[in-house]
Amino acid sequence: MNANLLPHKSTFLLALMLTTVTWNPVRSLASSSADWPHYLGVEGTHYSRLSAINRGNVAKLKPAWIFRAGDVAKNTQIQCNPLIVDGVLYGTTPQLNLFALDAGTGRELWRFDPFANGKDSTSRKGVNRGLAYWSAGNESRIFYTAGSNICAIDPKTGHLIESFGQGGRVDLFEGLGRDVRGLFLVGTSPGAVYRDVFIVSTRVGEGPGPAAPGHIRAYDVRTGKLRWIFHTIPHPGEFGHDTWPEGAWKKIGGANNWAGIAIDEKRGLAFVPTGSASFDFWGGNRKGTNLFSNCLLALDALTGERRWHFQFTHHDLWDRDPPAAPVLCQVRRDGRLVDAVVQVTKSGHVWAFDRDTGESLFPWEERPVPQTKLKGEATWPTQPVPLKPAPFARQQFTEDEVTNRTPAAHAAVLQRVRELDPHVPFAPPSERGTIVLPGFDGGAEWGGPAVDPEGILYVNSSEMAWILQMIPARPGGADGGRILYTQLCMSCHGPDRQGNPAGNIPSLVGLSQRTNRDAVSTILRGGKGMMPAFGFLRAAQREALVDYLLDVPHAPRAEARNEAASKQEPTGEEMVLADIPYTTTGYNRYFDADGYPAIKPPWGTLNAIDLNTGEYLWRRPLGELPELTAAGIAPTGTENYGGPLVTAGDLIFIAASKDEKFRAFDRKTGDLLWETSLPAGGYATPATYAVNGRQYVVIAAGGGKMGTKSGDAYVAFALPE
Repeated sequence: MNANLLPHKSTFLLALMLTTVTWNPVRSLASSSADWPHYLGVEGTHYSRLSAINRGNVAKLKPAWIFRAGDVAKNTQIQCNPLIVDGVLYGTTPQLNLFALDAGTGRELWRFDPFANGKDSTSRKGVNRGLAYWSAGNESRIFYTAGSNICAIDPKTGHLIESFGQGGRVDLFEGLGRDVRGLFLVGTSPGAVYRDVFIVSTRVGEGPGPAAPGHIRAYDVRTGKLRWIFHTIPHPGEFGHDTWPEGAWKKIGGANNWAGIAIDEKRGLAFVPTGSASFDFWGGNRKGTNLFSNCLLALDALTGERRWHFQFTHHDLWDRDPPAAPVLCQVRRDGRLVDAVVQVTKSGHVWAFDRDTGESLFPWEERPVPQTKLKGEATWPTQPVPLKPAPFARQQFTEDEVTNRTPAAHAAVLQRVRELDPHVPFAPPSERGTIVLPGFDGGAEWGGPAVDPEGILYVNSSEMAWILQMIPARPGGADGGRILYTQLCMSCHGPDRQGNPAGNIPSLVGLSQRTNRDAVSTILRGGKGMMPAFGFLRAAQREALVDYLLDVPHAPRAEARNEAASKQEPTGEEMVLADIPYTTTGYNRYFDADGYPAIKPPWGTLNAIDLNTGEYLWRRPLGELPELTAAGIAPTGTENYGGPLVTAGDLIFIAASKDEKFRAFDRKTGDLLWETSLPAGGYATPATYAVNGRQYVVIAAGGGKMGTKSGDAYVAFALPE
């Protein structure tokens, strides 16, 4: 079925290195360059033809160099897949600084701080997953987003290219068609370059508060001028406008590309996955299928014109946005090669489409799903489900899947399961609570899959259950500060303000002993780290929320009254979320009383799927918890973040797991061939390259996820000289 017919709903060859392994590719997916000049590799495949490191010698790998960024802080992370061009490695630090290293030694060449010279350090929000590199003739530049600014950097000097935008920067708050200042808007995954345009990837708010729209924008690589915009929440007269309520385009946010973009150079197409509309878990104010949220878009990279689309989730209420950049590859169908674009999902599914037509290369169906009982909500009656390949994560948490780690853990989890709504796929959010499996972080996550030239896809998956519970957004008898906390903060920090260590969300209990009201107010205005900005709050509302967070009695302050009176901010007594009747108790991983997953293992896997047939070749646990292994329990796998790298040396390199290890697997059998401990968790996708004929594999070890320590290291491995 054609997706458009859905109901609204640098370069030198290393020939000697390429002869060490027998390889019979369907075609050459990636450049034979010694460089790694594209985020996640050429065409997003995570694939390299370098093979000096192979399954015969990988056990000899040793650290060749370690670079320490020096700016690690509590709960910081590095998720960057670095670029390597002409023997120089470009990456980012925990504090979002850009740097260049000699890729053969790890010696720092230069560093750029986007927040120096008086730039607002509160803009140092979010993480960075990678960079985009452009060159033409004697010109070259690196693009990356720091806070809400696109920066164009000279790769030779580390200086801003001042002819781009305003002094080398473009402000993402401009050009969206409505005023969104004060809202959360940053870049995490890098955008993509095609010819002379840079297509931007952005992250926006997902909670019940106001959110910026996620329209897709492209800029001139030389001037920084806006070249085109594609409205993911269609404006009047645009295709898909009638899949939203009247006026939604003026106020609904989300439907953004945060996961990354794949570029088909031959066709001039940008393949762009889009996120869910805001608010993630209640959509009574956005009834309809909500095009172009939760879609894969095929856009003309020079004009932004839509060629085709496919929507993976209609009227999303489960945060089921596509979590990774698509992959471009070829697969065999009926004896011929088909150029395919492949998208993995949080729900653990693989979708493959013909790049020209958008036709699915595997059968799928629209399946009836349960309907909501929440006030004002209207779930869509069906959802698309692929029939092949089989999901790479479990789809249902039944009583048979309850943990059996200990009898006590089994009994306690079983009791809780029986208190929640019975779990089935697409069970709607409820006040009683429902299980989400795979959880909000997948299944697949932003690391994405690797594909080799034979059409074999390698994807890591988390198998973690999470609990979603809706509660009324206006607790009875509460003051304005508590109401605002319930509406805006509870979904991360929880009903008791205890935070979530597994999600690196700090406790707010005793906040007044650690900071002051000016600092809290500043963070509420501009955000900090992974916390979004709440700059849309009126002065009186902000003061009420600060009082609640600091546990002091609230009394309206003259400053707040004067600010409102001067109309520097909107006036009015109503709460900001009067039309959102529900919020959630938080993003809650479902653990037992001892802090282990409530579901039986495996809790993380690495999977090999033949895209030519849709069949699985192998599946292995990814990661282990040492204390359980020591107790005689087979490796369980762990929740994991960051993707795999596949090479012509018949190897898959991946870190990702909670045990802070880096591993190499045999791509053909899935056997573990090598592993080593990292300075911190490697929650990023590795890269490989060669300098002077020596192959290296590098991984960012920034830690900071799943309650593990933060780090600031890039570690490059190579064979002994």
